[in-house]
Amino acid sequence: MAVAGIVGWSTYKPEPPLPTARQLGQAMIKSQFTLTDHHGRNVTEQDFHGRWQLVFFGFTFCPDVCPTTLAVMAQVLDILGEDANKVAPMFITVDPERDTPEVLAEYVGAFHPDIVGLTGTPEQIKQAAKSFRVFYGKTERADAPGGYVMGHSGYMYLMTPDGSYDAVFSENLHPPEKIAAEIQRRLKNERIEK
Repeated sequence: MAVAGIVGWSTYKPEPPLPTARQLGQAMIKSQFTLTDHHGRNVTEQDFHGRWQLVFFGFTFCPDVCPTTLAVMAQVLDILGEDANKVAPMFITVDPERDTPEVLAEYVGAFHPDIVGLTGTPEQIKQAAKSFRVFYGKTERADAPGGYVMGHSGYMYLMTPDGSYDAVFSENLHPPEKIAAEIQRRLKNERIEK
């Protein structure tokens, strides 16, 4: 019974706040990590400084949420057109045991050439997830590849060019056109402020 609840966790997504909602105070979510990209290079959040970040945590053996979310992310980038170069789309694995840079390169490349796959040691993944307030966990399951699945949060985080939290999106609540429009609105405001 408990296992079924945990396995279902990977597909459970409570309704997030609207991405345009503003609250007083500052979110505890921040972009802070030291990881390895799908080309085998060590990177930190500083490598993406100056670009908006669209970040999603998942794993390549995920049967549902991850491929759907990455497909939405790819559509957002296509809709953004030339503005897509102002956005760093990232897929951070919660399964570093199986998701090597080579595995991630093939996986993210199947969705969009600009998506950056990121992995690292279990401790590096833990620290990255902690900075984004992402939850994940391993559940043994005999019928799954490798004998386990990873339950995880299912949101895309939009982070500002300085790495602070701006908005959260969910593939089942926010269509790619809406996400792209939200990003374009922020880019336009940025241009006006300059």
